[in-house]
Amino acid sequence: MAGQTGTKSNGRVVDKVTDALLGQLRKVIVAGEERALAAVSRRVGSATERLTDYAKGSGEPGLVAAATGFKKVSEGKSPTSAAVGGGLSGIKEKFKNLIGRGGKGGKSKKLKLTNIVEAIDVGVPVRVAYNQWTQFQDFPGFMKKVESVEQASDEKTNWKAQVWWSHRTWEATIVHQVPDSSIVWRSKGPKGHVDGSVTFGALASNLTRILLVLEYHPQGLFERTGNLWRAQGRRARLELKHFRRHVMMQTILDPDGVEGWRGEIRDGQIVKDHETALHEEEERDKQEQQDVPEEEQEDQEDQEDREDQEEDEDREEDEDQEEDEDQEEDEDQEDEEEGQKDEQEDQEDQEPERKPAGRRRVSSKRTGG
Repeated sequence: MAGQTGTKSNGRVVDKVTDALLGQLRKVIVAGEERALAAVSRRVGSATERLTDYAKGSGEPGLVAAATGFKKVSEGKSPTSAAVGGGLSGIKEKFKNLIGRGGKGGKSKKLKLTNIVEAIDVGVPVRVAYNQWTQFQDFPGFMKKVESVEQASDEKTNWKAQVWWSHRTWEATIVHQVPDSSIVWRSKGPKGHVDGSVTFGALASNLTRILLVLEYHPQGLFERTGNLWRAQGRRARLELKHFRRHVMMQTILDPDGVEGWRGEIRDGQIVKDHETALHEEEERDKQEQQDVPEEEQEDQEDQEDREDQEEDEDREEDEDQEEDEDQEEDEDQEDEEEGQKDEQEDQEDQEPERKPAGRRRVSSKRTGG
């Protein structure tokens, strides 16, 4: 009996402990549920606000991705496919925000142009560098991303180039061009355009500095994405190096074989065509060649005049020197004559004193006889 009583009391204790633990567990579960419901309420409120913002055009890309994934799941697609689709939608929205397009219904942001300035030195005369630059149709042969250049007219060219995996075309119009000095152009294209200028300056007889300034106006996904890390500036620098390589390895071998466009454009109008410019240059070269013999003759006459003048000066110096020598001889002779006269006078002064003494001696002798 005592053993049964102890067993029953132990069972009651266990039951009480179990009931107490279950009661505490229920409280913990209820508290967790309340916290979960509160968190869900907060998230639902936040999602509601974000949906409202997105509807107004200021939503975030993550919300678009979540909404896209939820929609695909509700349509019966697998969660993996829905997640991938939602992620791609989020990436697309992020690119839109980066390039300034914003969400649906938002206003487009004006993207600033990219300023590109590059300079390079080429070891040829200015005329050679300029002539090669004006041969735009040769650019695809040595530039990596330029695919084709069509010369529509003297002032208009059509370009096609590669931009990442895509291809872009644009039309360039030269508004200012002076031979061996500068070229300025404007362009237009459906996916952006580039305005720019290039100048040519002589550092030495066989050294030219080329300064390139570009204003790049990107449009389209690839252009604006590349504009984020200044890819166009690096591309312009590389293409300039390709130009220098071509000039230093090919053009320099036959510089006279490259006939550049020698016309002149001002304010978008051709004020001097290529043929007229070449004719004027030929006439100027002929005139310079004719002037050379005349200048040589004048130099020769000047040289002869200088030689005659030097001979006259030498002759005058010799005559002056002879006159000085003659004058010195005359002076020496005069001094010598004067010296002789002085000696003679001294002798004459001494002779009268001697003669009276002689006469006295003679008279004394006669007296004694």
